[in-house]
Amino acid sequence: MDKRLVNVPVATVWTSYNSARDLDVAAISNPVDINTWLEGLTFETRLGLCEQNLVQTQLLYGEEVIVIEEKDNWVHVIIPDQPTSKNKNGYPGWVPSSQLAECPFDWNSKEGPVVIVKKPKAMLNDSNLELSYQTILPLIKEGEGKVLVNTPNGTGLLKSDDVTIFESLANRYKGNGNDIVADGEIFLNLPYLWGGMSSYGYDCSGFSYSMCKANGYIIPRDAHDQANAGVEISLEDIKPGDLLFFAYEEGKGRIHHVGIYYGDGKLLHSPNTGKTVEIIPLAETIYERELCAARRYWVESEA
Repeated sequence: MDKRLVNVPVATVWTSYNSARDLDVAAISNPVDINTWLEGLTFETRLGLCEQNLVQTQLLYGEEVIVIEEKDNWVHVIIPDQPTSKNKNGYPGWVPSSQLAECPFDWNSKEGPVVIVKKPKAMLNDSNLELSYQTILPLIKEGEGKVLVNTPNGTGLLKSDDVTIFESLANRYKGNGNDIVADGEIFLNLPYLWGGMSSYGYDCSGFSYSMCKANGYIIPRDAHDQANAGVEISLEDIKPGDLLFFAYEEGKGRIHHVGIYYGDGKLLHSPNTGKTVEIIPLAETIYERELCAARRYWVESEA
């Protein structure tokens, strides 16, 4: 099995090897320049990522993919940590080959000690790599306010204040619903990005996926799949941190949106292109009319 690692802070996963436009060059290069790419997008060209079905999802630095095929300097991959009904092995899509590195034989982010970026962004020392929230890298050692980590490009240093350390991913702390909400609040006013899975911009299901991931829960990538997993919760019994789902035809049609229940009748979500992460009252909104389901992925902390 050909496994590779993402070697840019954020790799956008495209629908096909020829989906990227000329104006997307900063997003498909290495080094990648996500800020320049996003600043260059107009409302219409941002919307095109969705309406023209150009982008599927995104990957973070050090994330592992499985290679299916290669074509014209692009790699067709499967993403094991992004569950989907599209493929039982993980989310499929295309990534520029320059944004992937061969997987070192000693890469061990699943079993050994890891660091997870807890700040919205964290600079990897001795490089220009500004890593996203929830980037996970194997820990080598810690000391003097810094951590030494393995990266797809060798070793690197991160500030201890920017990360959380766990003995292994299996032993990471699992947060509760209030923790999921608190993490989501960090990103208020962050602009929506279709397919977004990083602190440079989230789409609706990328936001709920990432806030659950931040608390130790790997959930499906897309809203309709998220609505078919987890624990079903009555809409009368929802608690902060539960995921709320919204469907066309006033809740009777196809699910098209997900948000996080904030409590007090409010929704925390990343709405759509042109808007930002926000907290809104559900009452007397289209969301109140379209609300159709709730799922819980968190458990009450034992402590």
